[in-house]
Amino acid sequence: MVNDTIFALASAVGRAGIAVVRLSGPAARGALASLRCAPTSPRTASMASFKDPRSGELLDDGLLIWFPAPGSFTGEDVAELHVHGGRAVVDGLLAALSGINGLRPAEPGEFTRRAFEHGKMDLTQAEALADLVDAETRAQKNQALQQMGGALKDLYDDWRVILIQVLAHLEAVIDFPDENLPQETTDRIWVRLRNLEKAIAKHLDDGGRGERIRDGIKIAIIGPPNAGKSSLLNFLVQRDVAIVSDIPGTTRDVIEVHMDLGGFAVTVADTAGLRAAGNIIEDEGIRRALMRAQAADLKIALFDGDIYPTLDAATLSLIDSDTMTVINKADLIQGDDHHLESKENTLFISLKTGVGVDTFLLRLQ
Repeated sequence: MVNDTIFALASAVGRAGIAVVRLSGPAARGALASLRCAPTSPRTASMASFKDPRSGELLDDGLLIWFPAPGSFTGEDVAELHVHGGRAVVDGLLAALSGINGLRPAEPGEFTRRAFEHGKMDLTQAEALADLVDAETRAQKNQALQQMGGALKDLYDDWRVILIQVLAHLEAVIDFPDENLPQETTDRIWVRLRNLEKAIAKHLDDGGRGERIRDGIKIAIIGPPNAGKSSLLNFLVQRDVAIVSDIPGTTRDVIEVHMDLGGFAVTVADTAGLRAAGNIIEDEGIRRALMRAQAADLKIALFDGDIYPTLDAATLSLIDSDTMTVINKADLIQGDDHHLESKENTLFISLKTGVGVDTFLLRLQ
């Protein structure tokens, strides 16, 4: 399989100005000859006419870039064919390549696998490459680029060196028990092991931050009916995705919206108002709301400022360290101004007048 020559569309599928078809393997140069073209200087783009190997029909005029082994992405001979991105052009070129002896379509991820097998990247960098291709936000992109740069590899390599040194010392103690090695030497080894254990534990105990950045942060908006949960969702996504009504219980199912919030991938869920419902449908909506709240990375507990501080018991039971308490309709709160001062875990806003909204967004980000 590794000795095969593979090809695939390297750019996105669909109509585009330019499409890139990549070949990798020992038969890549021969495939170019079959297409009636030949590489010029390595890593230099040159004009080329690609023709059908059988009929001689012109497939397209484009650019050809040649990367001889081992100075390529995969470590093998690699050719990139840059053609116009119309479907007929791409399909015709792929069909022509499939008819050349010694070539076959690449399997998913096979170019990256070959790069790994030829020592061009390690597994952490291969994972980061997939994350970079899938990145939709600035935070996802930055995390993937940092990992591709070898940050994680360097960390693991440092740990590996420490373990090898400790292992060598322990083997010496076992093999030469009569040598009477200094006690301070053994003590230093134990100190290094304990420090390494702490470093690994700290690395793993990050609250799943890396996974949250990669997979997206789940936010659930919870609270009693008519607190403004649907209005808050519409405000966050800057469009009407949830029905806003003065009738309690309007939202009965969970409404999810994916968005980029301050460079982070976020899934915001508007849930049914928590109360003692009066019908089966609303009961089911409340059950789903509770489930979504329990699965969320962050909960926004939203309350109606008109009835604050009388809070709903069902919602209060969900408030924990991962909850941001927000009092909406702050313009309706009666009393001294100090009631409107946003505290560490409680914010006062008015989606109607805009009071406190900027502070809320900054705290959320």
